[in-house]
Amino acid sequence: MARTRVVRAVISATEPDWRREHKRTFEWSPSRSLLASLRSYQRWRDSKRPWRWFGIKAAVLRHRFWSLVTAADIPLDCRIGGGLLMPHPNGIVIHPHAVIGPNCLIFQQVTIGTVGDGAPTIGGRVDIGAGAKVLGAIRVGEQAQIGANAVLLQDLPAGCVAVGVPARVVQPELHVLSTHDAGSAVG
Repeated sequence: MARTRVVRAVISATEPDWRREHKRTFEWSPSRSLLASLRSYQRWRDSKRPWRWFGIKAAVLRHRFWSLVTAADIPLDCRIGGGLLMPHPNGIVIHPHAVIGPNCLIFQQVTIGTVGDGAPTIGGRVDIGAGAKVLGAIRVGEQAQIGANAVLLQDLPAGCVAVGVPARVVQPELHVLSTHDAGSAVG
């Protein structure tokens, strides 16, 4: 009997994977269309072409349309790294000063905002569960995970998981086999 191996693609925490945002022509993908309008606006804003005002206006109209369709509040000037995935963009709110690293995954009803001064800085390859709140001038390390409905108010180290209200940091468990366990596992 042959065994099948499941191989997971390695997703970088530093290099954006732009294929994750790619939308085929006439494909119904509201989240990717919203991201495309953001990227279009940012390209036209930085352009030096004399007709750039037309591109900016078109990008703003696209952004408003897709913001209504998705019910997401993501500002045009936000700093989002490439490769962002939003499978269900309904109700996502991102503060204009928040920084989101590359290849992140954000589910529905997530709020990334402020409490007082400063906005969150989220590292690369971070997964944020449905309904989670990331609030305040905090840092979320690379490859961290924030559980569904968690309210994160403190820094989250890289590779850790945060769960609960208020969120508590759960260290990833390392299972170390003793020599006795290792011998019995082989034989």
